Amino acid sequence: QPEEGVTYAAKLDRAEGRIDWTESAAALDRRVRALNPWPGVWCERDGERLRILAATPVDGNGDPGTVIAEPLTIACGDGALKVERVQRAGKSAMPAADYARGNPAAVGAVLS
Repeated sequence: QPEEGVTYAAKLDRAEGRIDWTESAAALDRRVRALNPWPGVWCERDGERLRILAATPVDGNGDPGTVIAEPLTIACGDGALKVERVQRAGKSAMPAADYARGNPAAVGAVLS
């Protein structure tokens, strides 16, 4: 292959997986799929890391990072992200509905 036009991609870092809720729901959906399984996409809830394994963009509005519907639909910069599958630190992956039953996130709670 010709060396002309070759680019170098830097190694991914775990910090790149942290969610910025001000991004659009569509962009976050793509990020979830792109960074799964490693480094994974994550946010924090009450100081605990919560990995998001599957999500779907949906209509919705609110302050970015705010839970706007149960079990776990979170407002983004444009639209909302309905989280479908999560993993707590050191635990097995589970459906978001199962996580919400054991760790209720009241509408209005904020994820960072």
